Amino acid sequence: MATRFKRHMSIPEFFARSVQQYGPRVAVRVPVSRRGVMQFQDATYRELWDLSGKLAAWLAEQGIGAGDRVGLISKPSVGWAVAFFAVQRLGAVVVPMDGGLQPGEVARLMNECEAKMLFCAPQRYHEFTPLSREVPSLKEVISVDVALGAVSLWDVMPNRDVPIPDARPDCEDLAVLMYTSGTTDDSKGVMLCHRNITANIEAFLKVIEFTSADSVVTIVPWYHIYGLTATLLAPLWAGATVTYTDDYRNLVAFARRVGVTVLVGVPKLYHSLWRRILENIEGNTMRRLLHRFLPKAVGKMLKKRLLGTQFRFFVSGGAPLAAEVGAGLRRLGLGMIEGYGLTETAPVLTMSDPFTPIPGNVGRPLPGVKVKLDKPDIEGYGEVIAWGPNVMLGYYKNPERTAEVLTPDGWFRTGDIGKLDVEGRLFLAGRKKNLVVLESGKKVHPEELEWHFSQIPEIEEVLVYEDVSRGEPMVAAMVYPNWQLLKKQGIESPEVAKARVWEKIREAQRDLAPFKRLRDKDCIRIVEQPFEKSTKQDIKRHLYVGRSPRQIGQP
Repeated sequence: MATRFKRHMSIPEFFARSVQQYGPRVAVRVPVSRRGVMQFQDATYRELWDLSGKLAAWLAEQGIGAGDRVGLISKPSVGWAVAFFAVQRLGAVVVPMDGGLQPGEVARLMNECEAKMLFCAPQRYHEFTPLSREVPSLKEVISVDVALGAVSLWDVMPNRDVPIPDARPDCEDLAVLMYTSGTTDDSKGVMLCHRNITANIEAFLKVIEFTSADSVVTIVPWYHIYGLTATLLAPLWAGATVTYTDDYRNLVAFARRVGVTVLVGVPKLYHSLWRRILENIEGNTMRRLLHRFLPKAVGKMLKKRLLGTQFRFFVSGGAPLAAEVGAGLRRLGLGMIEGYGLTETAPVLTMSDPFTPIPGNVGRPLPGVKVKLDKPDIEGYGEVIAWGPNVMLGYYKNPERTAEVLTPDGWFRTGDIGKLDVEGRLFLAGRKKNLVVLESGKKVHPEELEWHFSQIPEIEEVLVYEDVSRGEPMVAAMVYPNWQLLKKQGIESPEVAKARVWEKIREAQRDLAPFKRLRDKDCIRIVEQPFEKSTKQDIKRHLYVGRSPRQIGQP
């Protein structure tokens, strides 16, 4: 039986309210390089409203209306935001796509959703214009920015006053069709209505408390739901300024330059930052002593030096953050908020406290969200299932898959394994489908071991899985070694590399429970090429697990 939720604002409604309140403030800012000099392209709330209105008028003239699907494939830019809000103001549906998808993949998705228009990155305009021949529903391809030989949204906007469409979509209407990248080839179209997204933003801001004084810096692209909700829409709801950059290498210096107060990123960023902080501490005797006895004093010095005294906290999501990294940053007094959720939940289900150093927890459920465990085992671990106004409508044109994950009363099966403490904090262990179940009945979560082994310098990438080739379920690992380091050690053959990797793993797993350990060297396979990954940089496990060494080109 479907659950009825209270009415929430639509995306155009909340944006109109923000424009009224924060009109002259900068809403979106993106660095651009002009003749080798970094400058900023930005738009105020009022400018974003006016520009999106003009583009909406042009789209309406092209026959785009309520319910029509419009593709959007580009990295974040002012033009991306203009296109997004223009489509929303028509009551149409945005289909954000990963900027790395190839034309054939884009054509498949566009055909499935019968998209009528495609906005794309300027440098890929000429790649995508031929799609009109492959996608019968597609009317036109438009660049989100100016480029030689491309028709851009700036070109098609009327330069005169025109009536602006006022579609006023209902909060239950479809707003975003977000295709999951996943690690398999059957990506699913997640249907998110306006209520799914705005309810999540409202709940999110009761925990995070963005304000109009905030300068939010993000490296998370808006074509992922985490980026769209947490780093674009939520800050704009609160009147903050959003600055996007894809420059990982110089991110800290860049963030300081723009006066960052909140930095929103992914675990990869924070793992790198934590290594940098530890090197900074270990390289100075005074800081090393202070870190041992007065860690917050060291944190205060580091914050001032790296990000500035105005900095408030980090936000991490999109993948699991290593427990020691989150706890380490909090111990220094550097706030770290960890979020957990999925595309299907728009996305945030839980968020942690920024300064409570409880390793491994991803926080409590957001207001209005319920989380419980299905069939917990003797240790308290079970599948995480969730309910709330942010849970998706279903998978596009896929009722069978929808029925597999949505119960009749609206609970969503996440496929993640976790447990709850007495105060309602959630601790995640890994994906249900990846679980290794031993003959003893004990369960091993590959993700835990993958993180543990990835700290070994000789290992570049690792995939842990269940191996039954020796007659019983065993923990095994495929390893892509750090060949550059091994060659410096005089090791070039896969067999010798395997011996060295086993030596290092045997040392590293001493602090693991015995049942979690690799039994012997034969539990390791060496691969000579990096693992193939999804656009979210997750290893495509299905390409490797269950295949023979010969099939994946191993020695």
